[in-house]
Amino acid sequence: MSIKVLIVDDHAIVIRGLQYYLHTQPDIELVGEATSGKEAIEKIEELQPDVVLMDLLMPGMTGIEATQQIRTKHPNTKVIVLTSFSDHDHVLPAIQAGANGYLLKDIQPDELVQAIRGVYQGQAQLHPRVTEQLMSHLVEKPVNPSVEEEEHNLDVLTPREKEVLQSVALGKSNKEIAAAFHITEKTVKTHVSNILSKLGLTARTQAAIIAIKHGLTDSNTSI
Repeated sequence: MSIKVLIVDDHAIVIRGLQYYLHTQPDIELVGEATSGKEAIEKIEELQPDVVLMDLLMPGMTGIEATQQIRTKHPNTKVIVLTSFSDHDHVLPAIQAGANGYLLKDIQPDELVQAIRGVYQGQAQLHPRVTEQLMSHLVEKPVNPSVEEEEHNLDVLTPREKEVLQSVALGKSNKEIAAAFHITEKTVKTHVSNILSKLGLTARTQAAIIAIKHGLTDSNTSI
């Protein structure tokens, strides 16, 4: 089954370049393109894409606003932000809006295709510079226990869900998590779904940030 992709960007040259390469991939079907956030939401209603490649700065509704609406109204549709900006003023709002991935436009074509496949399979996809920005921001602004830990209390998770969350934050795929815990990928997906539901989140990337904030990725952290 092909992965249905919608491209959202207000620059024709970007759309054409993406179309040219993605058309060469047998497992990817380009179902359309949009040049604004508003048009993207309308196209999603009609085309039901699996993955949306979303620019951030566009006329009218921004990519962040569009991402938030898409992830709320169409939770099964994955959104990969594809932009030129890697600063935390853009990265954090996009992740908080529910983006499943955040990539920069200098990414190699084959890496973009792998990211599309990964997000479609439920993985989070972050450009290395974006990961650096997130980690830097979390170090500079540590969690306020009285606020954020109350909003995302990990005590609501089972021990196995915490282990899965830790693995997600470490960037492991569902297949890798399944192998590590000797369970099926379907079971991993169920655990991830339960984690998102219990923590009030909409995307794997958000869960990864919460795990990092709570120190689950520290080498000396025991679960």
